[in-house]
Amino acid sequence: MMQGEGHFFAFGMSGWLVWLIGAALVVVPFWKLLPRFGVPSWLALFSFIPLVAIILLWVMALRDPAKEAR
Repeated sequence: MMQGEGHFFAFGMSGWLVWLIGAALVVVPFWKLLPRFGVPSWLALFSFIPLVAIILLWVMALRDPAKEAR
């Protein structure tokens, strides 16, 4: 067996807890902000994926929130 193989997913309990807290710190703000920009809030569940978060940030940056509120 190769050295280090199998340890990639072996975070341990504290590692998973840290990952969950980090994901919550990203998802909750997106959940509250996305409806203001006319985007369904359930898309925030995917925002812990970095590429999706960047895309959502661009969508929010390019939309006019005042126009969506009408």
